[in-house]
Amino acid sequence: MSEDLKARLLKPRLPEGTVALEFGTVRVRGLSRGEVFMVQQLKGTELQERRTLSLGMLDPAMTEAEVGQWQRSSPAGEIEPVSEKIRDLSGVGARSEKQAMATFRDGPDDGVRVPAGDEAVDDGGSAPGADEQ
Repeated sequence: MSEDLKARLLKPRLPEGTVALEFGTVRVRGLSRGEVFMVQQLKGTELQERRTLSLGMLDPAMTEAEVGQWQRSSPAGEIEPVSEKIRDLSGVGARSEKQAMATFRDGPDDGVRVPAGDEAVDDGGSAPGADEQ
């Protein structure tokens, strides 16, 4: 069982999707955790976008140099939906963050509790009602 589980964990299983552009549809994939770390190490948004697109675009596949040419020749908003889709599929996009936040509950008694430590103080929260004493 553990060898089967290990094999499944090590097998690439990156999600794919498509993005419709004005003149055609591109197919992209999410980046692996290692690829995300690699992109994050690059200095500058332009380089990070270039690497993200070159790794994540499947059809048409593009090199970093080709993505750079696309960056220079395209209108400002053309590349953004493709980059956003790759980030979302990678689990690091704005929609991914919103989805994660939606799983947290808003109630005062819900969520993660931190045990009181030596520096804990009364925050002056709501006092118990007459019937709660």
